[in-house]
Amino acid sequence: MVEAPAATPELELLRGFFREQYARLLAHDPGVRLGSSPRDLHQLRVSARRLRSVLKTAAPALDQGWVERLREELSWLGGELGPARDLDVMLNHLCAEITTLTPRDRRALRSVLKKLESERESAQERVLTALRSERYLGLLASLEGASAAPPAGDAGASLEDAARREFDRLRKAMAELSDSPSDEALHRARIKGKRARYAAELLEPVRGKAMTRLVEQAKQFQDVAGEHQDAVVAENRIRELAAGTPAATALAAGILVGRQAERRRRASSGLPKAWARLDEAAAKAWA
Repeated sequence: MVEAPAATPELELLRGFFREQYARLLAHDPGVRLGSSPRDLHQLRVSARRLRSVLKTAAPALDQGWVERLREELSWLGGELGPARDLDVMLNHLCAEITTLTPRDRRALRSVLKKLESERESAQERVLTALRSERYLGLLASLEGASAAPPAGDAGASLEDAARREFDRLRKAMAELSDSPSDEALHRARIKGKRARYAAELLEPVRGKAMTRLVEQAKQFQDVAGEHQDAVVAENRIRELAAGTPAATALAAGILVGRQAERRRRASSGLPKAWARLDEAAAKAWA
């Protein structure tokens, strides 16, 4: 098939982005279906998230109706992949934590792990149902088409201006954080950090080293914020699983809850430094 030329440099950049993400989906799809690689599931979910985020950022340069429909389909896919991926993250972390406990506590927590493993099996069935659906095939077809010729919107829209606005939103969110921010406020800042990072990645091929540095710092910021959110989710889930269990299980689970609380505190205390580095990199990249 002969590719239609992009009408503007903005669409040319987006066409390359869609091509790369489409290729990533195809590359990781088999491993997800086999269920043998948590990394493939992670990468498939990241591609879906990155696509949905960039579509929002770049929406003015694209056909609005097409953007809305595709973002809805990507939201659906992310929702189908999310439970399995979240359980992979939690199981990986908790299994590592449990190995450091006494043999008695490890035995007491077997029922907790079995419950999570059972949930993971059910989540995998949900993933497979989604990937076997006509809806998923339609999503892939839309991305294949965008890889050749993204549907154009406003010819005067600037991706650089749009990316800069994402960082402005992140900067505002960070400025509004209190000295002791809530978990919800940090989670909102984390989401804005992801959008800012994905927007910067879009521009990286044409903006050079300063943008690459910005992306690197955005990744580090996201890692710290993500560690905090993972700890929040894990702590809440452990509490749920321990409710109504025998005393030995509840006591062992309490150790894990305490560790998640400490993990959350460490991440929260590390966020200001990560943000300062990111903010400095952003100032240089947008200078």
